[in-house]
Amino acid sequence: MRKHRIVTWLAAVGLSGALLVSGCSGSRDAAGNTGEKVSLKLGYYSSGSSDAKMQEMVKRFMDKHPGIEVTTESAPYGKFFQKLDTQIAAGSAPDVWLSDGVYVAKFAERGAAKDLTDWVSKDLNTDDYYGLEFNKDANGRYWGVPQGVQIAVLFYNKEMFDKAGQPYPNENWTWDDLKQAAEVLTLDSSGRNARDPAFDGKAVNQFGLAFFSITEGWMSVLKSYGGGVLDETMQKSVIQSPENKRALEWIVDGMKRNLFTDPSDLKSFKSPVAPFPSRQAAMRIGIYARVLAANEAGLNYDVTLLPKGPDGKRFAPIIANSWVINSKTSDAKAQAAWEWIKYWVTDDEVQKEWARLGEAVPVKKSVANSPLFLETGTPPQNKQAFLDSFAFAGRLDDNAVWEEWLSKFNDSINRAFLGEMPVEEALAKADRDVQQVLDAFYQK
Repeated sequence: MRKHRIVTWLAAVGLSGALLVSGCSGSRDAAGNTGEKVSLKLGYYSSGSSDAKMQEMVKRFMDKHPGIEVTTESAPYGKFFQKLDTQIAAGSAPDVWLSDGVYVAKFAERGAAKDLTDWVSKDLNTDDYYGLEFNKDANGRYWGVPQGVQIAVLFYNKEMFDKAGQPYPNENWTWDDLKQAAEVLTLDSSGRNARDPAFDGKAVNQFGLAFFSITEGWMSVLKSYGGGVLDETMQKSVIQSPENKRALEWIVDGMKRNLFTDPSDLKSFKSPVAPFPSRQAAMRIGIYARVLAANEAGLNYDVTLLPKGPDGKRFAPIIANSWVINSKTSDAKAQAAWEWIKYWVTDDEVQKEWARLGEAVPVKKSVANSPLFLETGTPPQNKQAFLDSFAFAGRLDDNAVWEEWLSKFNDSINRAFLGEMPVEEALAKADRDVQQVLDAFYQK
């Protein structure tokens, strides 16, 4: 993230999958304030049992902080963020909200998020938490504190591997190893695999790999091949590179041979993330939240580290969904909001209660490394893979215009995936279009 810029808020477009959002606030009653209650507005998107648990956490917080009165507002995920953009522009946003991890940079660079660096340095031991460093900008400033962490691993259906007589994926796998396994695990309507000369690629009943979008698709491959989208400044495109060309050729080959789901294949499913839990894909790149659907479907599955690139490099996309404090809120409300954030990340009971929902990797390392998370008695058995993946985790090249550049990138790359445009041409077009988006914002 580059220099913090206070600019007119521009409404965002769309949103990529994420988790529960909630906010709350609190103040220190013994801090020498007026003694009057601080009223804080908390914004979150609602989701069944998660919403109920969040409300429970809010009540507990107010019981512990009688000087703070929390009011909440909620909406489904997409509607919540659309409304939030409007609220920010109108100066009526919540005092604290939970941001999708890919939006923290947007809120910070557009002047909507409060700089939390001093509070983080004073009140938190940064070594105690997962994901905190992914809320820092290029100058080392913190703009959010994680509520829960999503990190990608390789999911695989053990029953399908057993039936095909294939050994399970392991930590030594390369992407080429994955593709070789996918050849055997991709089946047509007659049960023939992709190595059979009579295999019908137009009638695939079981794909080798479910391949979806940026987080659970191409970014892991690009980065592990040594490529990516933006440079370290997050203001310059590096799309047109030999590394990206090799990575995209690997992906396109898998889609052309019907081993991986392509954008047109996904349209036949109820949702783009459905192939694996619906037993129509043997493997998938998946964040921790995908555990819920796999378990609800009763799959016999497990997880392992994502494969290595040609030079042994790994990359696991990470999304640190984080608490953000409104930069326009009053000092008293900001202090109260910080008390909520501290309560969330430092209180063992809060962390344990949230971990039991099974939606995300816990933020507090001591809880994440405990049997409460690692030995739940439900799949996947190898939950340690999520924690081990932090060693090579990275952000999704997110910045103030992440949604805008991602849309331009996908426009070109999806055409390559569908065989409508050569890889080199798609990369060149994506490079031009993405740089145009970056320049329009950063060169003002």
